[in-house]
Amino acid sequence: MKLSRHHIFLFAAVWLCSVALLGFTAFGQVPDNAGSLLDQAIDGASIEGASLDGRIIQLFLIVTVLSLAPGIAMMITCLPFIVIVFSFLRQAIGLQQSPPNMMIMGLAMFLTFFIMEPVFTQSWEDGLSPYMDGEITEQQAIDRTLTPFRVFMEKRVGDDAVARLAATMPDREYDVENPQFSLLVTAFMLSEIKRGFQIGFVIFLPFLIIDLIVASVLMAMGMMMVPPSVVSLPFKLAFFVVADGWMKITEALIMGYG
Repeated sequence: MKLSRHHIFLFAAVWLCSVALLGFTAFGQVPDNAGSLLDQAIDGASIEGASLDGRIIQLFLIVTVLSLAPGIAMMITCLPFIVIVFSFLRQAIGLQQSPPNMMIMGLAMFLTFFIMEPVFTQSWEDGLSPYMDGEITEQQAIDRTLTPFRVFMEKRVGDDAVARLAATMPDREYDVENPQFSLLVTAFMLSEIKRGFQIGFVIFLPFLIIDLIVASVLMAMGMMMVPPSVVSLPFKLAFFVVADGWMKITEALIMGYG
């Protein structure tokens, strides 16, 4: 029999009243060994105080990491590169709000998960899962969790990005072959931004040619008051749709990380 919302609410109210009555009844019946039970509880709390503090620290660290998850995704994954390419593509077509920013970010996040799934899996199996099972320490968990991301970034970082960044701080000693994580992340982000702008330039070229052709035709016809961008927009959309642009660009992005 299917219960309505009214029946479910009534059942919950009756259950809460029953629990409250049982609690008051139990509170009225004070056992003789109440003092000894209280002492045992205090002793147990003092014994387990260290483990309780450890759990609180772990919970605090987990909440902190979750709050910084968007920033971490922008720093050590392929998300910034994909977002830059899609933003350049939308501007090259001449569309300001189509697709909207939320849709571009959502597509970029799912593509990031699709590309980075092996890295996420290895990071979980090597670092987080053993730490949650109590097999390794916190420092070992951090090192093992970040190692797959380090390997991924080292493959994508520019040839001289790490060395040039290290040269900006001559008073510090950096190992270019095995750079610190902060230096590697900075070099990786700059390399991804540079590569995204390079792809954006290539994407702009065919649409720029269409704009020039339309502007020349309008000039020859004496229609100088008509904005070329308004006339060229349908042609650019038709060219992009016929060429299956979204799928081809997505395939190129994925293959670039493969």
